[in-house]
Amino acid sequence: MRKAWVIGGVGTVAVVVAAAVLWMGQGRSGQAAAAIDTKAAPAGAKGKKPDVPLEFTTREVVQPQRGPMPLVIEFSGPLVAPSTAVVRAKASGTLVSLTVAEGSRVKAGQQLGRIDLSELDSRVAERHAMLESARAQLAQAERTHASNQRLADQQFISPIALDASRSALDTARAQVRAAQAQLDTTRVGVREAALAAPISGLVHKRHVVPGEKLSVEQQLLTIVDLGKLELAGSVGTHEVSRLQPGMPVQVRVEGATDDVTGTLARIAPAVEAGTRSIGVTIALANPKETFRAGQYALARVVIADTAQRLTLPASAIGSTSGQNHVWVIENGALLRRAVTTGRRDEREGRVEVLQGLTASHQVLAARFDNLREGAKAVVVQRAAPVASASSALTVR
Repeated sequence: MRKAWVIGGVGTVAVVVAAAVLWMGQGRSGQAAAAIDTKAAPAGAKGKKPDVPLEFTTREVVQPQRGPMPLVIEFSGPLVAPSTAVVRAKASGTLVSLTVAEGSRVKAGQQLGRIDLSELDSRVAERHAMLESARAQLAQAERTHASNQRLADQQFISPIALDASRSALDTARAQVRAAQAQLDTTRVGVREAALAAPISGLVHKRHVVPGEKLSVEQQLLTIVDLGKLELAGSVGTHEVSRLQPGMPVQVRVEGATDDVTGTLARIAPAVEAGTRSIGVTIALANPKETFRAGQYALARVVIADTAQRLTLPASAIGSTSGQNHVWVIENGALLRRAVTTGRRDEREGRVEVLQGLTASHQVLAARFDNLREGAKAVVVQRAAPVASASSALTVR
């Protein structure tokens, strides 16, 4: 019994010792786990960044504004001088002299040079001699007819003979008129061959040099009057209905610092073949000859607008896959909204918004990269700090 008790006591002691060891092990494991948890907790707090809202300054956020947006129609083209004349040779001969060069200023009627007209002068003398001969024949025919008339009155000749003399007289008169016409034509040729300036202006180009043999209608000089210029351009068929002759047009000539005002002079009656555009012509006064023919110019027609349109800065509107969109701050979060745009004012940098926004929306005024829809965002009055949206995002 005792032995048995001793054995039982030993067993009991073993059980108690084992339980104590187990309790101590658990206590140490619990402390280790607590230590691990204590160390892991700060690391977890660092790994999870606090959800700090993006801050945008008042300069980076705008609201759509209502106002008129004039329609601007632009077209371009070169300036041309409508008053351009080409001096041509009206008689064949050798060019003796040419008194003007390219850039020379001339007046209407001014002599520009001289052609050797020896052949033409000989022709004038010939035509004059033929006229004198025709006049002599006419005088003879008049005397013959007068004599026949007296004989016919006395019935010494037949009526047929009198009619024949009358016909001869008419023929002589016609020959005189023909000779006179030939002489006048030749003299006109002499006058035209004098190389006189047809208009006032500047010599644009000289096509011949003295000593050259000229033929009839050969180009000699080109004279340009720069007092009035024209801009020849074209507009789309969807815009031409808004234009009317007489409308003022702002013209910016290449190389000039200021715009000048022109007038819409003409609109072509039909569409140009192979295009969807119609030609328009702008008249531009150039009294000081500041501009030159051939200079490139841009014309702008501003058509007033009476409607109040919702507009945004062009920098606020982005495009993805052909769809325009903006970023708005709504209920403290960033949202991406699709918008439909209308008119554009390139000079003012504004775009009409037809659908997708109201005047109360807060819109980001610039296009930022790395924006996330649903991210928290606020608008601050002060300058953006280091952790603001401007520093966290890239502005394009």
